[in-house]
Amino acid sequence: MNFYTIHDLTPGMSASIAKTVTEADIILFAGVSTDFNPAHIDEEYAKTTMFGGRIAHGMMSAGFISAVLGTRLPGPGTIYLSQTLKFKAPVRPGDTVTATVTVKEVNTAKNRVTLDTVCTVGGKVVVEGECVMMPPVRPA
Repeated sequence: MNFYTIHDLTPGMSASIAKTVTEADIILFAGVSTDFNPAHIDEEYAKTTMFGGRIAHGMMSAGFISAVLGTRLPGPGTIYLSQTLKFKAPVRPGDTVTATVTVKEVNTAKNRVTLDTVCTVGGKVVVEGECVMMPPVRPA
């Protein structure tokens, strides 16, 4: 398993993951989260909203940020401590979301890293925020 420890991380390091959101993803996320808001599930209802159609759950995009942290940067063993989120635009079925994390600050003494987090669709920001996490520690 490849991962970065606190000593490997420097400001500016970045990693991304992309995922196309499918109908099945939305239905499965609704089932797991128990969020059956008709804006996500019911096209006829969703057409009456400001979005003019169904949208994916915002927290699904936030989950893609978690995927980057746990699989790419810093990688397996990462502990997510906090996250701020601003939802800027909707994600629709069929959209490809690219989640990117960028190291902002490294606190070696506390084994904490602050990262900028962003999700985009076609270059447009749909979610932005900042997270704090603990990178994995190499086994002794």
